[in-house]
Amino acid sequence: MTMIKLAKCCNITRRGLYHHFSSKEEAFHAMVVQNNENTRRDSLREGGRLLSTGANVLDIITAILDVRYGDTRRKLALSPYALEVNDYAFRLCRPAMIEAAAIFQADFAALLERAVVSGLLMLLPSISIKTLVQLLCDGARGTNQSFFAPAPEEIAARYREMSRAILYGCAEPAKP
Repeated sequence: MTMIKLAKCCNITRRGLYHHFSSKEEAFHAMVVQNNENTRRDSLREGGRLLSTGANVLDIITAILDVRYGDTRRKLALSPYALEVNDYAFRLCRPAMIEAAAIFQADFAALLERAVVSGLLMLLPSISIKTLVQLLCDGARGTNQSFFAPAPEEIAARYREMSRAILYGCAEPAKP
């Protein structure tokens, strides 16, 4: 994509685009950073909403992972250049993606701490919230990068299956 095409997509002039970004790479990086921030915020908002309604922890985790990771995957699935975009993101934006992952995982852990306090989740003594969150996020990222990636409409179900396998291998369902 050229800066001219990108400017048209943004509904601004090429000169206006160059006012904000000096290159396509810089514009792409900004887009990845913004998308990570949006999906982090939206996923935690949805998880918090479900937690406040008393939803079960598997539904909460599935919703969080689906918004955080699934929304981007579904958007990419629409593009014939999905592999190239994914490759480019990992090569150009890796430090920003690592930073976004660390921030998200800390926020996700805080939300799951609330689930523990409210009695929705009881971890085994040998498993920390931080470990559980790392396993869940690694699983979600692995689902996205797998050779047998789910179809866009099956992403949420795959996150749920993966989360159930991790969660009930290291936690017990809360007693009603």
